Amino acid sequence: MEIRGKVAVITGAGSGIGRATAMRLANDGASIVVADVDEAGGAETVQMIQKDGGRAMFVRADVTKEADARKMIDAAVQFGGLDILYNNAGVGTGVPPFPEAALEQWRRVIDIDLTAVIMGTWIAAPIMQKRGGGAIINTASMAGLYPHRQDPIYGAAKAGVVNFTHSCAPWASEKKIRVNCVCPGIVDTPMVRRGLEAASKAGIKSWAPSKMLNADDIADAVAHLIRDDSLFGCSLEVRPTGRHIVDPRPAPGSKR
Repeated sequence: MEIRGKVAVITGAGSGIGRATAMRLANDGASIVVADVDEAGGAETVQMIQKDGGRAMFVRADVTKEADARKMIDAAVQFGGLDILYNNAGVGTGVPPFPEAALEQWRRVIDIDLTAVIMGTWIAAPIMQKRGGGAIINTASMAGLYPHRQDPIYGAAKAGVVNFTHSCAPWASEKKIRVNCVCPGIVDTPMVRRGLEAASKAGIKSWAPSKMLNADDIADAVAHLIRDDSLFGCSLEVRPTGRHIVDPRPAPGSKR
């Protein structure tokens, strides 16, 4: 897919990976719907895009609420049409970790990291299909591919995102919608920094590697998945040493 001239909805675009990807796609010529619960951060992302000559608008959206999810998708339609959805918003369990974490604390992780991805895709897919197709990218994690003892709830949610992505692979031929996910290692973002600080104050040993990824690395991977029409239903692993595709084989019933 050519990015120039397309309209993209990016969740969690008020900072971190979402902001970096919004900037990247805007620089590549896409119009961006910046969706986030952080109004100040979202407005700042829009201002940064507009300052560089791009086109963007902010929609305050809690991705766990159907009405808000529909609002951000409707905004894209009014902005010119929905071509790209990047389900990026995510959180970790935080402190205290599971199993000491309260039910509401770890259920929120499932709601934001997995259920919201499914809901966003559920709302966007029929609109994209009527438009002739589109691209959906989901932020999973290497924690969804390998054991993640520091935060098993986060790992479970991201594993669900990976499997959901693979399971939607047949849409490439059935609906002309390519669904992929990116699986970053630990990325140096404000949310990660806050998590590390909270863990340190609670006496929890740091789980961060000596070298973390930059948000721009993930933005590059997302742009690659949008552009490459041969990729669908795959997970793109992103590490400080580079990136590679994990199990790019299409799901049963799909076609190359």
